[in-house]
Amino acid sequence: MNAARRPCCPHCERPLPACLCSWVSPTDNETPVLILQHPQEVKQAKGSARLLHMSLRHCRTLVGETFDAKALQALLAPAHITRQAVLLYPASAQMPAPTTVPAPGSASPTLLVVLDGTWRKSLKMLHLNPILQTLPRLAIDPESPSRYAIRKARRADQLSTLEATCLALGQLEQAPARYNALRTAFDQFVTAVAARRQSALSAFLSTEP
Repeated sequence: MNAARRPCCPHCERPLPACLCSWVSPTDNETPVLILQHPQEVKQAKGSARLLHMSLRHCRTLVGETFDAKALQALLAPAHITRQAVLLYPASAQMPAPTTVPAPGSASPTLLVVLDGTWRKSLKMLHLNPILQTLPRLAIDPESPSRYAIRKARRADQLSTLEATCLALGQLEQAPARYNALRTAFDQFVTAVAARRQSALSAFLSTEP
């Protein structure tokens, strides 16, 4: 017989002990965001995409590894809009950038596309969805290391989905301070998750013979 499911918050859909709602920081982003989330990230308690989605006023999340090309094209390039969407992703030897991103101060892109997954998963999503490879890239250069201490990064300059998106939006909109409150809320979320993990470990160790 299966154990009963833990009760979940009706708003963030997380188990009540891991509820995100107290860290939601409503933010009026000018550039809409489309998060393409790998399925394995949906139930990831340490993930930042759900908090980002709940905080940004203009944000949509699609879950999948491979997306319908026609449906995705309609989202990336609406017929009545001439500006192009951009992909938040660095150029690399495995997947070079096709074009450059408009300079700060020029017209903002119609959409900022964000891949939510580990480095390997996001690279696979990029390979599996050729339309994403046609988008201009936006690569950010963080001034300080990630404060996402609850997940291990491959490199010191890699950021969480929330951190990277806030920096990208601040750059595109020339308004980095607009996202300070959300980044502070994220720091508090990371601290709380770390404390909860430490508490659970201490409780486990205390029960060992």
